[in-house]
Formats: sequence, C-alpha cells, structure tokens
Amino acid sequence: MIAYEGVGMNGNPLYHWIALAVSTTLMLPMPVAILAGWTPPWMRKRQAGMRLRAYAILCIYALMLVNGIPRIADAPFETVMACSSVGLGFAAAAAVLFLLSARKDSNARTAGPVAPREG
Repeated sequence: MIAYEGVGMNGNPLYHWIALAVSTTLMLPMPVAILAGWTPPWMRKRQAGMRLRAYAILCIYALMLVNGIPRIADAPFETVMACSSVGLGFAAAAAVLFLLSARKDSNARTAGPVAPREG
C-alpha cells in the first residue's frame, strides 16, 4: 500500500469538500422545491409520483453526506465502512422510491379521468 504524506487513508479532504459542495448545489434545490409545492415544467405531466421522486433524490443526497463526511473527518476505517453500509441503505431506499413513483405515475396514466355517473 502506498502512503502519501499529509493525506490519510481517506484521500484528500479537499476533493470530498468539492464533491459535497457540487452535490449540494445541484441536487438539493430541486427536491426541496418539489416538496414545497413547485413542479418543474418538464415534469408537469407526471404529477402523481413527484413527492416520491423528491424523497428519492434526498436519499441519494443523504448517501453522499454519509459517505463524504467521515472521509473529510479522516475517520477510522471501521467508521468509514459502517457509514458506507448505511449509505447502501439510502441507495436501496432511493431505488424503491423511484420504482414506487414510476408505478404511481403508470397507474395515474392508465386510470384516466373519471366520468361522472348519471342517475
């Protein structure tokens, strides 16, 4: 194993800070806006699963936080691995939420508008 001076097992913390800053600016505003009630124009046809999609994106963001923060703090190997395992749980939750949102959209599309009953 090659050890570099001044850099721990987790790599250069500057790279992790940059990754977290970029992911925060790119991933966080959209789900927060969706959960606040705003829908992007290109997704207005798929309204049924919007909240589930927003929660899934927040799970992916949580995955980035759980994996990045221990590495920035230069935590021990066991802590980094435990946090990575928690991150896998967030990834699985995001996948389930994306699948549920697709199913909800599909059910809303096939049901169509309900005609009023006469009589």
